[in-house]
Amino acid sequence: MIDNFKGIILAGGKGTRLHPLTEVVSKQLLPVYDRPMIFYPIEVFVKAGIKDILIITNPEEKIIFERLIGNGSQYDCKIDYDIQPKPEGIAQAFLIASDWLNGSPATLILGDNIFLKGDISNLLKNAIKENIGSTVFAYQVDNPNRYGVIEIDNEGSIKSLEEKPENPKSDWAVTGLYVYNNKVVELTKTLKPSKRNELEITSLNNIYIKKDEMKVVFLPKDSFWLDAGTIDSLLDASNIVKKLKHTSGDIF
Repeated sequence: MIDNFKGIILAGGKGTRLHPLTEVVSKQLLPVYDRPMIFYPIEVFVKAGIKDILIITNPEEKIIFERLIGNGSQYDCKIDYDIQPKPEGIAQAFLIASDWLNGSPATLILGDNIFLKGDISNLLKNAIKENIGSTVFAYQVDNPNRYGVIEIDNEGSIKSLEEKPENPKSDWAVTGLYVYNNKVVELTKTLKPSKRNELEITSLNNIYIKKDEMKVVFLPKDSFWLDAGTIDSLLDASNIVKKLKHTSGDIF
């Protein structure tokens, strides 16, 4: 079943929280310890057995990604590229990738999300095998009002999903890793732009929740998830990778 799945890495956006660094380079090309940020999501996919990958990035930076990463042969996979003309929401990735997907189910990872330890690739592989429609990966955080937050029932099933709520119903944040069936493009086309004029991934996820077609995978306590889109989180990610490499030598 994994052979049917394709992987999308969304590496667009303006990186405003990382200015002035992103005035000269895409945030996904900034270093996280000893390699560019984009290498981490690629490795998550490859270790999970996903061999067909699309990187979506800004028009002016596509050639840089192509020069750095190539066609994927060094990772034993196939990597294609497409552009996001304007950042109009995470869910926009499925419209951009619709021809490339060609009816295949997909997993999406945000290019500035760093997943370390916790056997994330095997969790992704199992989620793909057991997918009932869609799967999100949740991580326990201290400040849930900064993220999309899930409400879960006593059996661990998702009841609701809210984006940056004032009064969070749990401390489980939705990370930037998602699994969807082959209906994802069709459902994305039904979305209306939000007040931010974006196609929100939360809106797409709520469609699957209403259809009772969403599962949640809770990342273990020994794992690390960082949204490396700020100066502090970028530094934190580098320091954690350094520590892991100097101790166990294994970062995944």
